[in-house]
Amino acid sequence: MATIRERKAGNGEVRYQAQVRLKGFPPQNATFNRKTDAKRWIQQTEAAIREGRHFKTTEAKKRTLAELIDRYIRDILPTKPKSMNAQGRQLKWWRDELGYRSLAEITPPLLSETRDKLHQGRQPATVVRYMAALSHAFTVACNEWEWLNDNPMRKVRRPKEPRGRVRFLDENERKRLLAACKASECKQLYPVVVLALSTGMRQMEVMGLSWADVDLKRGYLILHETKNGERRSVPLVSHARELIEAMSKVRRLDTNLLFYSDVKPTVPVFIRSHWGKALKAAEIEDFKFHDLRHTAASYLAMNGASLAEIADILGHKTLQMVKRYAHLSEQHTSKVLEAMNREIF
Repeated sequence: MATIRERKAGNGEVRYQAQVRLKGFPPQNATFNRKTDAKRWIQQTEAAIREGRHFKTTEAKKRTLAELIDRYIRDILPTKPKSMNAQGRQLKWWRDELGYRSLAEITPPLLSETRDKLHQGRQPATVVRYMAALSHAFTVACNEWEWLNDNPMRKVRRPKEPRGRVRFLDENERKRLLAACKASECKQLYPVVVLALSTGMRQMEVMGLSWADVDLKRGYLILHETKNGERRSVPLVSHARELIEAMSKVRRLDTNLLFYSDVKPTVPVFIRSHWGKALKAAEIEDFKFHDLRHTAASYLAMNGASLAEIADILGHKTLQMVKRYAHLSEQHTSKVLEAMNREIF
C-alpha cells in the first residue's frame, strides 16, 4: 500500500510526502517537490522491495561486495579452521567477479548469471559449495552487521548434485590392496588402511589420531576433531585393535601421533605417493582413499546393519548421507519385514 500526502512548508511551498508499506517490510518514506516524482519513487520502491533489491539502510549502497567478503574472511573465517582455506578461495572468486559492485546492486538475477559462469568447467557439487560460502557471508551481513535487509542468494537456485558415489572393494580387490599395503616401503600404510577399512573413519580422522585418543582397555578411539564438529567414539576391534596394540609397544617417545612422519615426527605421515603405488600394484582403478569409508559402510549394510547404525558408526547427524547404501541392505530389510509379517498375520 502506498500513500502520498500534501504538506505545506513554512515558506508556503508544497511538498509531497510519499510512503510505501508492504507486509513483512518496514515502511519507506521520502519527500518530493513534485507529485510525479513521488509517484515514480513509489513505483520503483515497490518493485525493488518485491525483487529483493531494496534495503532498509543506506549501508547496502555504501558498501561493496568486496568489503563484505574481506570483513567475513578477516572476522568470521578464523572461527572455522577446518573450512578456512577452501571457503577463503571460494569467496575470493566471488570478490574477483563482483567485488566492485555495491551490495544494493547484488540481485538474484545477477547472482544467477554469475552462477552460470561459475558452472563452466566445475561440477554441480563444487558450484553448490561456492554458493553456500557466499550465502553464509550474506547471512552474517544481514543478521550481525545489518548491511543488508535480506540474503539475495536465498532466491538463487542451486544446481542439483549427483547421487553420492558408492565405490567399494570386492573381496578380491580388498585382498590385493591389503597385500600391496603390507608390502609397501611405508610401514605405516598398512595399519592406516586397515583402520580406515575397519572403522569407516575419514582420512583426516585417522591421520590426526594421538595416543591420548586411544583407549585399548575399553577398545575405543575417541575422535575430538570431526567434520561435523562433534566428539565421537569409534570401536576398535579385531585386526585393527591387534595392530594398534602392537604399535603401542614400540611407540616413539618424541611424538604423540600414531602415524607420524619419519622426517618430522610431530606431523602426520604423508601417504599419498605410497597409497598410489599400492593401488597400482594391486591393479585397482577408480578408487580413492575416501572410498575405504564407503567400503566399510557397504560391508556394514551387506552384513545387516541398519541405516541408523551405519550413520552412528560413520558419525553422520542424519540418515540422508547413508541412504546411498540402502540398496545393499535389502536382504536385511526383507528379513525384518518378514519377521513383522509373521507376528501380525
